[in-house]
Amino acid sequence: DSDDYAAVFSQIEFTIKSIERHSPALPLPDSFSTELRLALAQLNQQSPFANSLKLLVWKLSYRLWNACVDISNASSSKASEEHAKLRQAAAELLLLSADVVGIPSPAFKVALFFHKTGLMWYDLRKLDLANNCFEKAADLVSNIDIDSVTDDDERKLLLDLNLARSRLAWDIPDRNLAIALLNRSKNVLCGISRNYSLLANQYLAFGKALLSTSEAPAVNDALKLMNDSLELCEKGLRVVKRTEETLNLKELRLKTLRFIAAAHLQSEDFESVLKCVNVLREVGNCGDNHPSLSVLAMKAWLGLGRFEKAEKELRGMVVNKGIPEGVWVSAVESYFHVAGAAGVETVKGVFFGLLERCQVSAGATIRVVNRIVRNGGEGIQVRAKVVSDLVSDERVLTLFAGKGAAHQRTAMHALLWNCATENFRSKDYHLSAEMFEKSMLFVPLGIENRILKAKGYRVLCLCYLGVAQLDRAEEYVNEAEKLEPNIASAFLKFKIYLQMNDHDRAIAQMQSMHNCLDFTTDFISLSAHEAVACRALPVATASLNHLLTFYSSGKQMSTNEVVVHRVLVTILTQEPGSESQIIKHMKRAHARQAEIGPDLFFGKSEVGRRERNWFAANAWNLGVKSGQDKHYSISAEFFILASEFYGIICDGETTDRNTPMLCKSLLLGVSAKVADEKHGKCTLEESEVRQAIETLGRAGKMLKSNSSAIKKGDDQYAAIEPHFFFLYTWAAFDLYSRLSDTGPQQLQLVKELANFRSLNPKHLLHIGFEASQGPRGNPEVAAFALNTSLSTFLSSSTPDYQTVAEIIRKLISVAAVHRTDPDDDDSSVMEIYKQAYRMMVGLKEGEYPIEEAKWLAMTAWNRAAVPLKLGQIGSALKWMKFGLEIAMKVPSMNNYRSCMEEHLSGIQKKIN
Repeated sequence: DSDDYAAVFSQIEFTIKSIERHSPALPLPDSFSTELRLALAQLNQQSPFANSLKLLVWKLSYRLWNACVDISNASSSKASEEHAKLRQAAAELLLLSADVVGIPSPAFKVALFFHKTGLMWYDLRKLDLANNCFEKAADLVSNIDIDSVTDDDERKLLLDLNLARSRLAWDIPDRNLAIALLNRSKNVLCGISRNYSLLANQYLAFGKALLSTSEAPAVNDALKLMNDSLELCEKGLRVVKRTEETLNLKELRLKTLRFIAAAHLQSEDFESVLKCVNVLREVGNCGDNHPSLSVLAMKAWLGLGRFEKAEKELRGMVVNKGIPEGVWVSAVESYFHVAGAAGVETVKGVFFGLLERCQVSAGATIRVVNRIVRNGGEGIQVRAKVVSDLVSDERVLTLFAGKGAAHQRTAMHALLWNCATENFRSKDYHLSAEMFEKSMLFVPLGIENRILKAKGYRVLCLCYLGVAQLDRAEEYVNEAEKLEPNIASAFLKFKIYLQMNDHDRAIAQMQSMHNCLDFTTDFISLSAHEAVACRALPVATASLNHLLTFYSSGKQMSTNEVVVHRVLVTILTQEPGSESQIIKHMKRAHARQAEIGPDLFFGKSEVGRRERNWFAANAWNLGVKSGQDKHYSISAEFFILASEFYGIICDGETTDRNTPMLCKSLLLGVSAKVADEKHGKCTLEESEVRQAIETLGRAGKMLKSNSSAIKKGDDQYAAIEPHFFFLYTWAAFDLYSRLSDTGPQQLQLVKELANFRSLNPKHLLHIGFEASQGPRGNPEVAAFALNTSLSTFLSSSTPDYQTVAEIIRKLISVAAVHRTDPDDDDSSVMEIYKQAYRMMVGLKEGEYPIEEAKWLAMTAWNRAAVPLKLGQIGSALKWMKFGLEIAMKVPSMNNYRSCMEEHLSGIQKKIN
């Protein structure tokens, strides 16, 4: 219907006019492409057209295409997708009239539209749309006889279309199709040198892309493609007609040969690399002087292990003024990478040779230095020496002078600094110091100069500290302090004094740190750690003492105060003879907790209990150790301190949790005081005695609670060992003996001990012995203790008769010396002798100690002497007869017995 055609063409023309009027500065709206797409859909439904309509379509298509070209030419920005859609519409519109009559080569013109539109989609990375365009173009020209094509532009289109499809296939990627299309392109070269050049370039481009993957199979494929490129260059040179095209092909051939050499190098076929280089150098009259040839040759010689040849190539670059800086720097890097430390002198020589020609920039110098220092290990000393020579050369320093080289100066400083830092971490302090010193030559200019210089001096100080060159370390830190007085410099000076073993200066330096503006108390803690590491314990304790002053002033601190006290005590325990200092600091800690409260001082919950117990347990352990060393006075102080710490109630704790340890600490503290006096170290004043008795009173209450708990079977409190009951009794007995009218209390104490269920009879025996002697003895207590002990020993199934005999002897002594009745005629003493005799009856020979039996017999006999002199014959005979009776129980006294019988008989005759 002619009206329908008119409406569609009218709409297309209206849209084209709108496009022609559109400002190139504004983005294209999507309405244009939408309108054209709808119109194309309508025309597709109404095709085929008459030739007159085809001509109209042809004109509209070209008009639309030219409008797009005008917009593209007027705009500086990249073509948008909307622009590509309009180009696509123009090509699709032209395709409707591809068979128009009256226009020459219509298929080529339509194909050209699709080819250019496809290229636009390819640039926009819309590969599917680009492929669609290329395939439509290919379909349009596929049936054309190539030999019949005479127009150069049409011939070029045939090649361009194949190349475009090949590039697209490579990107998809479909490399087989891409190479097949390249091979197909050889059929459309049409003997035109320009086409040979285009195809050769594409082969080379694909070869370079494969070469960049660094994969072994890819290198072989790359060589094939490059050889094809080289062959095309040779063929193109045979048909070339213009000088310009000849030069282009020759240059492309040289370029291809260089890449072939690079491919051989990558596959480590070094002989082939050298062959390619020789061919390139022999081409024409003067050969190819491309900068890469020397690099390729040098790398090939290195690969073959011919370092002399490689060095020759490298040195040859120095005289070749055409070699760019980047190329020879890369060559230097490659040479050094292979030759290593052995080639470092060569690198140095090449660098100075280039420097003389003034071809070296600051950036290149940085790259060379970076290559030398980047890898440690082999020859690190040699590398460092070369770098030192390089960077300290006046010509190099000149390169980095001035504001224009500020960035490079900073980079070189950072490079040398990082190298020095790595050596410092590996503890090579000599080398590290040298590199730090060289980095100081490149300190950036400006305000930060002073700060960086000071930092450099400080690290140099650390280096010389590491090698114990303390004088040089002090020089550097003094220089740093002049430039930037801060806590870091102050702390380094402290370290130096520690290394010098100058404790006084170290302490003074530590105490002056708070004058620094950037001071924090962490540096005092660090000073203590350093001092401990250097075994400078006086400095460590001084540091911690100084740190504690900040807690007292209310300053906010990062470490809990109790930790500082604990560390201080721990350090002091490592130094012999520091017990008095430990006591002083433990008392200080106890006073501090009393001041601020245990929860704030020790901490809350389990943490606080652990800290409290640490102090208590250490005081206890030190008390035990001092007691073992017989330093009873110090031991007493430690035990009293332990009791004070055990008596502290922490957060969430019951009052009786530490009762056993508190009780034992009190008992041992008082006992140590008593022991100190007994060893003649001091004499307790009455006030001290009463205070000790009061302390024992507290302990006694806890003991009674413990005893009650044992009777009730409550194991929670039954943690006080039985011997502590003896210790309590012994100490109390001793203290009570110093006061008047305390005999009953002493007896009561001993009776309580005797009633103790877990009594060890030896403990009671000890009390008995103590009470039986000395000016403060108590015969009543002695008699009770000895008799009770005797009963206990005798109640055993296997009595210890040696101990029994000792008790008998002591009882006789007590009874003889301390008579309760002045009129007593030794009947109490006689009773003890009789008790001993009764024990001996029925025993095997030697079961009762023979020497003790002899002693009984002899002392009983000798007791008759006094009554005999006094004329108390009856009493004398009684003792003599009893002594003889005991002697008869001792077989070893036969000789004595006959004498005794004879003497007794004589006395009896006289009486009669």
